[in-house]
Amino acid sequence: QVQLVESGGGSVQAGGSLRLSCAVSGYIYSRNCMAWFRQAPGKEREGVATIYTRNSRTYVADSVKGRFTISIDRNTLYLQMDSLKPEDTAMYYCAGGYNCDSTSRLDWGQGTQVTVSA
Repeated sequence: QVQLVESGGGSVQAGGSLRLSCAVSGYIYSRNCMAWFRQAPGKEREGVATIYTRNSRTYVADSVKGRFTISIDRNTLYLQMDSLKPEDTAMYYCAGGYNCDSTSRLDWGQGTQVTVSA
């Protein structure tokens, strides 16, 4: 059974940094893409960053561009978050599969909470 387990969330002041990790069971490169999503209370889930495992191409949302970096090391997916803002507060989820735009077909982790205070 595929398992994705996130960690690294927490509370931080604005301007601070956090690094989220997502440990992936099985071979991470068997998935075409891995991604981070987030959902704040009362808001829709949004894609934050995507990485394609075979060519390492990455995409990040405009709202986090220049502040967040997605990467893979061995069998773990990372999201380095710098210059955090209060609006980054959300539950963050990692996911993976063939098409990261088709969220219903992805494997998902349980989420990790990020809270940024002003």
